Amino acid sequence: MNAQEPADEVRIPRAQIGSSPQHLLTTLLGEYLDSSQADLPSTAVIAILREFGVSESSARAALSRLVKRGLIATRGNRRPPVYHLTSQAIAKHRSRMRHFLNFGAQPPRWTGEWVMVSFSIPSSGQAVRHGVRRSLTALRFVGLYDSVWIRPGREAAPAREALDELLRPVEGARWSIMHVRFDEESGPHGPASAYDLTALSAAYSAFIEQYADLRVAARNGEVDAARALVARTSAMDSWRRFPDTDPDLPHHLLPRPWPRQRARETFLDIHSALGALAQARLVQVATPYWPDAASWITHFQASQDPARPEPTGGSAAATSRADGDPSPR
Repeated sequence: MNAQEPADEVRIPRAQIGSSPQHLLTTLLGEYLDSSQADLPSTAVIAILREFGVSESSARAALSRLVKRGLIATRGNRRPPVYHLTSQAIAKHRSRMRHFLNFGAQPPRWTGEWVMVSFSIPSSGQAVRHGVRRSLTALRFVGLYDSVWIRPGREAAPAREALDELLRPVEGARWSIMHVRFDEESGPHGPASAYDLTALSAAYSAFIEQYADLRVAARNGEVDAARALVARTSAMDSWRRFPDTDPDLPHHLLPRPWPRQRARETFLDIHSALGALAQARLVQVATPYWPDAASWITHFQASQDPARPEPTGGSAAATSRADGDPSPR
């Protein structure tokens, strides 16, 4: 009997700086496995995570946590355990991967509208106030003033749901959600002042510098399969923080020069060029413990991107999948 949680219970681990074994395993499953039919032995997972310096006990703990989160489920009662991706997890992975790979491809369609949240919580509700701020931050809102939070665009439903859940039980709490326009968007009292764009620009520049040599080596075919797996995963883990934290402000609110496009090109060059090599290394590592590994392991790559040239080299592997569509096996 398969242990499987309903779709709305699937919880992706929160993004963080650095990779816990749980976060790392989530990245690897999203990048290289795309079928709930695949039987994934725990011994193969342990061998794969060993490539990243993860101990056996930590690998087993990561598997256990992903079962609790609904990302994977056990297949029967075999020993050693065998796992499979849940169909809900595959849908979540595909959506997240498209988000990571397509972020920054096109400027946002800008209408000048912002969603604004304002709330008032009794002084005794400090824990609730912290929970509201944490939830709004996860929804990519930013504090304009103490209890006034904003985000660009018109999408207000997630904030409405979060505030209803958190504040409706709190006696004396009040909140409002509004669609607004600012007379002075880029001035010192406008919405742009709420963002630390200097720090975000520095983070993009640091990413470019960190992966500059790897980008050149990948382009020149100088990266072997063993290095490709770890390097490509590291680049993804570093890049994936940006789509979740960059507010994607309209062009006229960004400082000049804005390094996001250079960072995106760096990431996509590495991700595309090393995909087939990383896949080959995974198959090599997993096969002694999982004889069918080559039939199931694939790799995710960006679909045709109008914002950049067609990838070259190893990125066009016949066994890859583009935009989440599994390759024929």
